[in-house]
Amino acid sequence: MRSIILEILYEWSKIPYQRWFKKETPWDISVSQLLRYPKNSLGFHLGSFLLQHDFSPQPKLENHDVFHVLTKTGITVPEEIFMQYYLLGNGKKSVYLYTVIFIGTLLYPDKLKMFRVAFRKGCDAYTFYSLDFKKLLNQPLNTIRTTFLISTVCK
Repeated sequence: MRSIILEILYEWSKIPYQRWFKKETPWDISVSQLLRYPKNSLGFHLGSFLLQHDFSPQPKLENHDVFHVLTKTGITVPEEIFMQYYLLGNGKKSVYLYTVIFIGTLLYPDKLKMFRVAFRKGCDAYTFYSLDFKKLLNQPLNTIRTTFLISTVCK
């Protein structure tokens, strides 16, 4: 039930958030274009992630999927909250992030230990949340992870 509540809130808030809060320019890129990048690149791995989950790039929200790829975070509701804690630890601040963390913590108090681990991992990494990932699509994924000390999810 708690996952359904958060998924409904996400669907309800996605379009207004894209329109009024996100100032980025949409990437205007397709999954098939991403899959043409070198196999070890961020672009290819992003395309593979989107294809695996039957997603398509959401205009102005492309970085969100990049964060999933960089941190190897899954797409379940608790994992989404985990990723927001990770990004908070990395220094990211947004209305969306604070909302997800607030509601997610209320609905998943049993996952608080996991959320603390995510926050610490974000703190330990060099700041990466603000990078222009579109310009890094051709870079090797592991090089980005290593350079910014991005540790992946432990389950």
